[in-house]
Amino acid sequence: MSQLLNIPPAAFAPGAGLYRNDHFQIAYVTNDIERAMAVFTERYGVKEFRRMEGALPAGGHIRVEFAWAGGALLEVTQATGPGSELFQVGLPEDGAFAIRFHHLGYFVHDAAGWAALEAELERGGVKVLSKGHTPGFLRTCIIEAPELGHYIEYILPEAGGVAFFEGVPGN
Repeated sequence: MSQLLNIPPAAFAPGAGLYRNDHFQIAYVTNDIERAMAVFTERYGVKEFRRMEGALPAGGHIRVEFAWAGGALLEVTQATGPGSELFQVGLPEDGAFAIRFHHLGYFVHDAAGWAALEAELERGGVKVLSKGHTPGFLRTCIIEAPELGHYIEYILPEAGGVAFFEGVPGN
């Protein structure tokens, strides 16, 4: 006989702690995205992805594959060229194939939550590595979490971002 785990109800409180937002994403970086997707498909059962790719602000290129795996959004990123340094962390310099854990993603529900998050980052002197806003799509912020050994990303989707994430296939 199995018993379900009694998980405490979520108590999201942006501005009351960097982990007090809504965790929804697990992200990896790789130096060979096609091979990484094959690993996720063959070994981990994630068969369908949705792609986003384009130029980085500094001139490099980024390709990101998204897939819902259970209740978590899986993100696999390969970036090259100028401005890709954040996505090269932990990857072997000799070019040997690798997939490395990169960050946890937290969903911010509204503008008030985003403002509380920004105030908390400023108050805590947290190192912000990347911050972006594509109007109508989403706001993002990636911070350093050196004590944890990974990064944290916060996302506030706008209408286009909501539509994009709703279009990511479930696995």
